[in-house]
Amino acid sequence: MNDEAFRIDPRRFAVEHFSSRLHWRHGLWLALAFFGSFVLAHAQSDTQRIPSAIGTLFIWLPFILKGFGLNLLMSFIAMACATVLGVGLGLLQISHSRWVSLPAWFITHLFRNSPWLVILFMVMFLVPFEMQVPGLGIVRLPDWVKATFAFSLPVMANISEILRGAVNSIPKGQWESAESLAFTRAQTLRWIILPQCIRRAIPPWMNWYALLALATPMASVLGVREAVGNAQAAMEAAGARPEFLLPFYLFLLCLFFAYIYPIALWTRKLERKYVVAN
Repeated sequence: MNDEAFRIDPRRFAVEHFSSRLHWRHGLWLALAFFGSFVLAHAQSDTQRIPSAIGTLFIWLPFILKGFGLNLLMSFIAMACATVLGVGLGLLQISHSRWVSLPAWFITHLFRNSPWLVILFMVMFLVPFEMQVPGLGIVRLPDWVKATFAFSLPVMANISEILRGAVNSIPKGQWESAESLAFTRAQTLRWIILPQCIRRAIPPWMNWYALLALATPMASVLGVREAVGNAQAAMEAAGARPEFLLPFYLFLLCLFFAYIYPIALWTRKLERKYVVAN
């Protein structure tokens, strides 16, 4: 990733751009139409002996929303871990010591260019189910904890690269000016360079959080009971009828859309605010 990755083209935000025509009303009308059809179908199914697919979904709705709460928890924890580890890894990448920067570069590109599902399988099967911790005895590691750690690794690598690119995008004259004022490299980074990198890194950081939240349903493949896993369990418990597929998965789609779309709008707003002039 070079410095150009942090130069935002103002033309992206022109009126003619497709994304600029998106409005909150689109999502609102989608939600109203979707849930309105649910209410109508649920009312019509009261006279039936066997609950309809919509009625079954309403019965299992709290169970699915509980799983969605786990999706959010996993995304929060994974993003926090990825941010801390990614910032540290990014600082190692820009070190002048090749013994430090080369291993950090290798780790960054290893996880950045590896499939998330492969990383998930690797962590889930290689990390033990329980560990002996001094002073605490045997500590069990739930599957969702291991999945959260697995999701943090590729995001960590991308945040490392975001930091490296943001630091390199700062004009070299600022380094030279700080050096002329007898600042050390660490002081220059802490007081001059990194504060300027924050605003440049926030929009891509938020984009990666959105991608992370959208990736958490992959944990259902390995038995983690998040929203998709709970929806699948609910359909099986209700008889696994084929007509369950559309309403259940359409509800999951709208659920994630309602959470991610505002983040996308907020990210676009921050990109306009923190646009870096050419």
